[in-house]
Amino acid sequence: MITWTDDQQRLRDGLAPLLDKLSAGHVERDAEAAFPREQWDLLRASGILGLPFEERWGGLGQDLLTTMYVLEGLGQGCRDAGLNFSVCSHLVSTGVPLHRFGSPELKERYLPGLCSGDLIGAHAISEPDSGSDALAMRTRAVRDGDAYVLNGSKAFVSNGPVADVVTVYARTSDRPGPLSITAFLVDRDTPGLSVGRPVAKMGLRTSPLCELFFDDCRVPASRVVGRPGGGFLVLDHVMRWEILCSFVINAGEMRDRVERCAEYARTRTQFGQPIGSYQAVSHRIVDMEIGVETARHWLYSAARKMAAGENVTRDIAIAKLVTSEANVASALAAVQIFGGNGYMAEYGIEKELRNSVAGTIYSGTSEIQRNRIASMLGL
Repeated sequence: MITWTDDQQRLRDGLAPLLDKLSAGHVERDAEAAFPREQWDLLRASGILGLPFEERWGGLGQDLLTTMYVLEGLGQGCRDAGLNFSVCSHLVSTGVPLHRFGSPELKERYLPGLCSGDLIGAHAISEPDSGSDALAMRTRAVRDGDAYVLNGSKAFVSNGPVADVVTVYARTSDRPGPLSITAFLVDRDTPGLSVGRPVAKMGLRTSPLCELFFDDCRVPASRVVGRPGGGFLVLDHVMRWEILCSFVINAGEMRDRVERCAEYARTRTQFGQPIGSYQAVSHRIVDMEIGVETARHWLYSAARKMAAGENVTRDIAIAKLVTSEANVASALAAVQIFGGNGYMAEYGIEKELRNSVAGTIYSGTSEIQRNRIASMLGL
């Protein structure tokens, strides 16, 4: 059990005046698959985009646990899960690696804009043929004087269609293993970089996604994040932050869903009594409650250990697996509880089910997490 300080609570409560405006029109935006630029600007003004970054760069200087606590509040109060996902992608894809590994010059150039939201960030990891196998990437970066020349393509780039700067992971050596990967910061207008059209997808539709193509794309060597060959270390750090931050947002969304389902079960009457009086309904809501609290336990426990410098490989895998699968189960239960209304798009319940499925795929599939946990059990 974590006891949050008054300052932490004030940071989270500071979102409250914005939440109705952030959620307004979320069903229509989902149908249109439109990036919510107006809502993005509201979040920019709140300071949430600079939560974990130093104040000298325009951030709020908060630690990992506080950042997660505020993001959980965003998930609980904002019904636009695509916007929530884009916020997290922006924070962890460019800001987090730059803050931890970037040179002073790179931080000076990019962090103020990332903290303010004037710049939107993305990262490019997956490729059409490699998917979750990051070490199998084929995008190459070859040193040429004071620059690297990138060739290849990236798939499933969240925020890609609206991003101003992208953290690109590319192979800089033919050696097998993680020391062959390097991370670069690449501006959207860099010659040789082409941004594909937004790709239609099942859920999280207000968070745009696309492919990126590199054709003799020349990137200054000064844009390397960390050191040449150190990209996998950068990626490992980013993935831990991504899992903790994105899935604590899901935990907030799950909490809101439990409350909406409980209220509906208390007020919806069938056969002369509230549907919540039927065990089949009440037990579904109990299972939803257990799911969200179990997810929160693993997420915050892993975050505390990570902040203390402990090995959290197992904990992160369990937290990701538990939360993503509990989110799908929760969303499916909500559709069933709301019945015909849950199946109708206008209530916004069915899109929560579509959104939830993505969590079992991105940041390492459920199968990968189970394999990782099994290997740590000696299997």
